[in-house]
Amino acid sequence: MNTNAEMLEKLQNLQSKPQIRILAMESSCDETAAAIIENGRKILSSVIFSQADTHALYGGVVPEIASRAHVDACDRVIDQALKEAGMALSDLDALAVTYGPGLVGALLTGVNCMKGLSFTSRLPLIPVNHIEGHVSANFLTTPDLEPPFLCLIVSGGHSHIVRVNDYADYTLLGQTVDDAAGEAFDKAARVLGLNYPGGPLLSRLAESGNDTYLELPKPHPAGRYDFSFSGLKTAFLNACHKMDQKGETLPRADLAASFEKAVVDTLSEKALLAMQESGLSTLCLAGGVSANRRLREEMTRLSQKHGFQLCMPELWLCTDNAAMIGSAAYYRLRKGELADLTLNANPALALKM
Repeated sequence: MNTNAEMLEKLQNLQSKPQIRILAMESSCDETAAAIIENGRKILSSVIFSQADTHALYGGVVPEIASRAHVDACDRVIDQALKEAGMALSDLDALAVTYGPGLVGALLTGVNCMKGLSFTSRLPLIPVNHIEGHVSANFLTTPDLEPPFLCLIVSGGHSHIVRVNDYADYTLLGQTVDDAAGEAFDKAARVLGLNYPGGPLLSRLAESGNDTYLELPKPHPAGRYDFSFSGLKTAFLNACHKMDQKGETLPRADLAASFEKAVVDTLSEKALLAMQESGLSTLCLAGGVSANRRLREEMTRLSQKHGFQLCMPELWLCTDNAAMIGSAAYYRLRKGELADLTLNANPALALKM
């Protein structure tokens, strides 16, 4: 059995090792992913098994189906990650796994898989927060990036502005008070008749639309850097329903473009305000919505106009993947954080501040 004393000894040895290779797993939603990362910055392999086509049949992620698919895919993605890196388990220094936030069944599948692998391989296991993984994706795309910096985190369930004080050290500056940006995109996409995943499809539709077609309200939550998308989303849905009730054909591209503009303007304005008042010189994007073309273009424009550095993960690193988990795990390992075999999934896990 893996004992605390055994893992402590291994941790102490790793603290002074110049080259650390971590096999990481991500299974918080509907992607089963494994990756091997060296020193938090170099991707040796990355494998992602997506269930998107399966869940598109139901218009969204079905948790039970997602969990069963993870069970089937865990071993396969691990084997493929090792094969792509040309490595065996004996070449690794540690394991890492996402333990929250996310769908509880999906998380449990990954956690139990990696606990079992830790037990049999005698490799230490590092627990990783999924949101911290998204932030850490920037270290893979921009290897010379160093804290402190600001990060705008935008995904299906999260919209945050955080100050990254140091590795694995954060200060929350702002967050959504209701819906997250990605959630709002998905609901707007649904009313326009777009399938799952709605956000990317809405963005693609918006490219041919007139973004001034529909004027939407701009929420003003109490927090200086906070977001609110519920009212904006409701106004959009009401406008679409009124047109539908009158028998009018929805100008779907114009509506998509108007909605996308409203969300992106809200995100970029708050991020710019926080950036200007932070005294920092670098802003990073993170999360699935950071792949949005309009958001990336607008933040690029603002960075050039106002003279700050903008870092954005490569598009494939914006969505769920295990490479970002391996990067985050490296810095948690450096802080001496390991999990034992009692590790459990935490679907409501908050970013540790």
